[in-house]
This record gives sequence, structure tokens and C-alpha cells, in this order.
Amino acid sequence: MTSTQPAPALWRNRPYLLLMSGKTTQLVGEGMGAFAAPLVAYSLTHSVVLAGLIAAVGEGGSLLATLPAGVIADRVDRRRLLIAASVFGTLLWASTGALAIAGRLTGWQLAIALFGVSVVTAVFNATETGAIRAVTRPEQLASAMAAIQGRSAVAQLMSGPIGGLLYAVARAAPFAAAAVGHAAVVACTWLVRAPLNGELSEARRGHPITQLAEGIRFFTAVPVLRTSLWLVMLINLTVNGALVAVNLELVQTHTAPLLIGLLDTVAGGVMLLGAVAAPALMKRYPAGRLAIVGLGAIAAGFLGMAVAHSYGGYVGFMAVACVLIPVVNSGIGGYITAIVPDALQGRVGSVNSLGYLAVAPIAPVVASIALAGLGIAGTLWCFAIGLAAGVVAMTLVPEIRRIGKPDSWGDDAIEWPRA
Repeated sequence: MTSTQPAPALWRNRPYLLLMSGKTTQLVGEGMGAFAAPLVAYSLTHSVVLAGLIAAVGEGGSLLATLPAGVIADRVDRRRLLIAASVFGTLLWASTGALAIAGRLTGWQLAIALFGVSVVTAVFNATETGAIRAVTRPEQLASAMAAIQGRSAVAQLMSGPIGGLLYAVARAAPFAAAAVGHAAVVACTWLVRAPLNGELSEARRGHPITQLAEGIRFFTAVPVLRTSLWLVMLINLTVNGALVAVNLELVQTHTAPLLIGLLDTVAGGVMLLGAVAAPALMKRYPAGRLAIVGLGAIAAGFLGMAVAHSYGGYVGFMAVACVLIPVVNSGIGGYITAIVPDALQGRVGSVNSLGYLAVAPIAPVVASIALAGLGIAGTLWCFAIGLAAGVVAMTLVPEIRRIGKPDSWGDDAIEWPRA
């Protein structure tokens, strides 16, 4: 938003509410599909290693698509792109559900469908951040990002238990819910009338390869962006690896799907509390210091899970590990969104996401192999120690420590193409 008029409160901002409502519905539905996917994969293959391999193939779509998605997001009308991606996601989930109903779904068909869904996710993620920034002010980004974390927590809170119930009714039911969630994005985004882009004529004149290189050069020229990349890679590998290992352990020990879903419910519940508290915490404390404290809590939680490797221990220490995740993500993500020019939002976001996505296909494979060779206790110890080492290293990075409160983020905005 560039007007000099006072910005409307987020809860009265219609374009923002429409974007958030559609994506929240999509996250809930897709969370049910994602919850069911490893259970379906295991039922089809009867192997935790093959189930992990299917998950890895699925994650690979985002890894391959994320950099092209960033270029596309900076060249194409964001509203149309969000709608197109969601239509494709609807068709993918619906066709997977139809194959499951017909009893014709195979492990590789599931892997291909998940691959396509992850491509859709890459396009959507590269586009949505710029769209949210277009309808909010810089000083509102902390609250907007906290709300985004809150919607993820709500989705996690709901999708686990509901996904478990739907899976108990029929294996295809969670996939149908995911299709409905993507269709909701189409409807909500269609109603958005506010512009979600600046002027695109200059962006469309450039060659895509040149523009991609330009985005990478910008990213590498900004110290805080470079620093955050390795940090995201380490956190994603350790956190996702530990979560995959716990879920696979519960699956192969024949834990009831409803109880597996309860673990996600606990994580979603405490993350919702963290998202509610995030705006107040970020107004009081610098975001960089909060990120260090939050990552320390995650490391402590996973160390506790490694010691108390039982279902009750997983539930209790999962709460410790997840409560400050929204604060970490809101602070770092909001700051990066605030300082990056609108014309580079897609490309910078995609390069930043590459750190997350580069290890996403690796985490399930590493987790499944470690689980088969070391058992759940040894696997959790390895991931917990790796994450703790990363937190210690983070405290030594000045670019992270210097991130201030949200009202100062606008002062750090970077002019383009000067940077």
C-alpha cells in the first residue's frame, strides 16, 4: 500500500482478509491430505524407507520449481497466478482421491501427485508474500506475518485430528478435503479487486534468465539474506527430519491414526498461542534476539524428545519445541519482506526458500534411514544435537542480532537497483 492515508486495521482490510481466508482454508484441507499421504504411502509399500522415498520425491517438485516460480511471480499478475496455481492444485488432489477410491492408486502415482502439489506450493509461496505486502503497510508486516503463522497453526491444529478421522472413514477422504481447500483459494482470490502488483511492463521486457541472475545477485549482496539461508537449511533438516522420524516410528509401531494426529494438534495449539503472542513480543523486544531465544526453545524441545522417547514425551516436548516458532518466523520473515523492493519479492523469496527446499527432500530420506539403523532414540539425538549447534552458531551472527523492532524495519528498506 502506497497511499499516505492511514492504513486500515488488518481485520478491516478486505483484500488482506480474502487472501488470508482462502489460504487458511487451503492449508487446512491440504494439511489433511499431507497427513494422510505418509499413511497411504506406508499402506501401499509396507516399508518406512519407501514411504520416506515417496515423501522425498514429492518434496522435489518445490526444489526444482522454486527459482523459476520467483521469476514468474515478478513478471505475472499475482492475482491470476494465485488462481491458476490453485486450480492446478485442486485437480491434482481430486485425481489422487479418485484413484484411491477406485483402488488403483500406486506408490509412484502418489509420489507424482505430491510432486505436482509441491510445484503448486512453490508458485503460490513465491507469489503470496508479495501479494500480502501489496495490501499492507511496512509497520503492519509483523502483525500480518504473525497472522500467517497463526493460520498455519490453526491448520495444523485442525488438519491432524480431522485428517485422522477422515482417513479412518476412507483413504481418499483427506485428498478430497485438500481439493476443496484449493478450490476455496480460487473463489477468495477471484474476489480481490485491489492491485497485487506494481507496474509490470518493465519486468516483462527483461529476459527471465537475466532477471533470475539479478535476483540472485541482489540476494547475495544483502548480508542478512545470505546469513539466513544457511540457517534455514540447518533448521529445516533437523526439525523436519525429527518430525518425520517420530511420525514414521508411530506408524510402524501401529499407533492409532487419531493419536498420531493428536501430536500435530498439540503442535498447532501451542503455535497458535505463539502466533497470538508474537505481535506483542516483537513490539517489546528486537526480532533478532527473539529469533535466537525461539530457536533455543526448539533445540531444548527436541533434546527432551530424545531423552524421553515415548508417546507422552513426544507430546510434552513437542509443545516446548513449537511454541516460539511463530515468533521466529514472523520476525525474520517480516523483516525480509519489509526490506526487499516490491519488484524483487518473488525472486528474493524464491532464493530464500531454496534453503528450505534444498534439504526438504533429504530430510525424510535421512530420517527414515537413521530410524531403520539407529532407532528412534539415536535418530532424535542426532537431529537435536545438530540443531543445538546451529543455535549456538546463530548467536555469533551480527546480521541476525541487529534486527530490531517492526517500527524500525521500514528504515532498513533497500532501494533497487542500487543494492
